[in-house]
Amino acid sequence: MSNRTTATATPHDPEVNVERRWMSVVFMQGEEADGVLDMIDKNGPEAAIRHLSQWDYGDETRDAALVNGYVYEEIPKSPTDRVVRNDSAGYALTYNQHFGYVSLLRHFEPDVGEVRERLGPPVRFGFDRQRTARRTNGLRL
Repeated sequence: MSNRTTATATPHDPEVNVERRWMSVVFMQGEEADGVLDMIDKNGPEAAIRHLSQWDYGDETRDAALVNGYVYEEIPKSPTDRVVRNDSAGYALTYNQHFGYVSLLRHFEPDVGEVRERLGPPVRFGFDRQRTARRTNGLRL
């Protein structure tokens, strides 16, 4: 199954390919993760997904993940991690009892234009104050 989908065509881009990505919603380890790991033992991973989804603030979470580089092509996991996907909610839970961490990720399709619009133009480090050099006729002998 491919993660590539075709977005709606526009007059400027007849066909735009958008990669589906996973973004980090929340990552907990150590004492912070102990309660969630206990919840998984007692009530199952679906209860933990519902609990951790409280840390998902929609576009704000997506934008923070994009800015901070917490966006992945595949679900990040180690060979000893357990991964539980809830495809109807769009979440994936990864956890490791032995190493004491838990992570919730959300599946999304990046809308590059929307993010660029929200972030604004890139900082130009003062280049906007530059002036064009005056043109001369060159050296005169």
